[in-house]
Amino acid sequence: MGVTDVARRGSPRGAAYPYAGARPGGVPFGQFIVKVHGRCNLACRYCYLYEGPDRTWRGRPAAAAPEVLDRAATRIAEHADAHGPAALSLVLHGGEPLLVGAARLAAFAGLVRERAGRERTVHATVQTNATLLTERRIATLARHSIRVGVSLDGGRPEHNTLRTDHAGRPSWPAAARGARLLAERHPEAYAGILTVVDPRTEPVELYESLLELRPPAVDLLLPHGNWTAPPPGLPVMDPPRHGPAAGRPTPYGDWLSAVFDRWWSAGHRETRIRLFEECLALLLGLPAATESLGLDPLNAVVIETDGSIEQVDSLKSAYDGAAATGLDIFRHSFDDALAHPGVAARQSGASALSPACRTCPLLSVCGGGNYAHRYREGDGFTHPSVYCADLDRLIRHVAKRLTEATAPGPAVTGPLGAAATGGGIR
Repeated sequence: MGVTDVARRGSPRGAAYPYAGARPGGVPFGQFIVKVHGRCNLACRYCYLYEGPDRTWRGRPAAAAPEVLDRAATRIAEHADAHGPAALSLVLHGGEPLLVGAARLAAFAGLVRERAGRERTVHATVQTNATLLTERRIATLARHSIRVGVSLDGGRPEHNTLRTDHAGRPSWPAAARGARLLAERHPEAYAGILTVVDPRTEPVELYESLLELRPPAVDLLLPHGNWTAPPPGLPVMDPPRHGPAAGRPTPYGDWLSAVFDRWWSAGHRETRIRLFEECLALLLGLPAATESLGLDPLNAVVIETDGSIEQVDSLKSAYDGAAATGLDIFRHSFDDALAHPGVAARQSGASALSPACRTCPLLSVCGGGNYAHRYREGDGFTHPSVYCADLDRLIRHVAKRLTEATAPGPAVTGPLGAAATGGGIR
């Protein structure tokens, strides 16, 4: 599929212009997600990328050609030179990126580092399902300072029954072997585990199962859903107009709160959980960077296997072509991508949020939630997150525990005080 085909499908069916609050220009990109391989050796039954509404992947090459990777390295260095960051993040992604081999990943990371210059640090990470990790591949990645993030649904076979290969065979034996090799042989290269929350599981038991794989960090992600296609366990209903969705169940907020208590009671020494750390930082008025919380502008961009420049993959859970920009690395710079209305909207802070979000006392902490989770067919991304009530539940719970831990002392004001006391929520 050509770039113009993608661009033509870049707005929701029957929708008004979906990017409220968009403004040109913005914060330079600091995270470059490069799709080195656009297919996967697994066929996870819930995968929003291959089983969801977006079909753009079908028209793209399976693997990025050498000329695409060469041009990507040049464009990344060009953007860094123009804006002067001391460090940038390179995420080697897919599909399953290890389908191209560890040596090719190492060569590309080396090319980006070479062109970015010695005065600039490039933090390289590969995100993998771990089934293709071997001692030799891990050693190659570690030798080239590429950290390895692992995607799993939990730390035991019964948690991963939906993660099968294309023949329906379980992926757990190979994934567990890969994750354990990583922890045992090259812990310095172990970035952590990414897990999508499933409220049907027992939260503490699942968290402790992940600890058995010795991750230095855990990312707990909410499954991608929206007001048109709610995630499992949430009913179809209208977005709230004032404050959180009143009377809506909070299975995800309850699940996350239970894991937070377990993590907090251990003095959060066992592992880092980014969602919780960012929530605590935001409650304390500190800067934080996560796609799920806060008002900091998103600074990530995707390079697809054909060289297309896209917004982050989570948008693909909304509708076909939602991540498209109509740009590509052969004809356009990343500065051109900064001017795209979709990118501008995601960097516009509170001005891109719904009135319900802008008047919420948890605004500076929640930030409206993940952008993709705000979508409703017909009127775009101009709503609170479909997880509005769940985020409200989690933030208030974290704030309460933080307040208890810091008492006695002066009365807490700002977002922490509002979250802990419930003041201002109608």
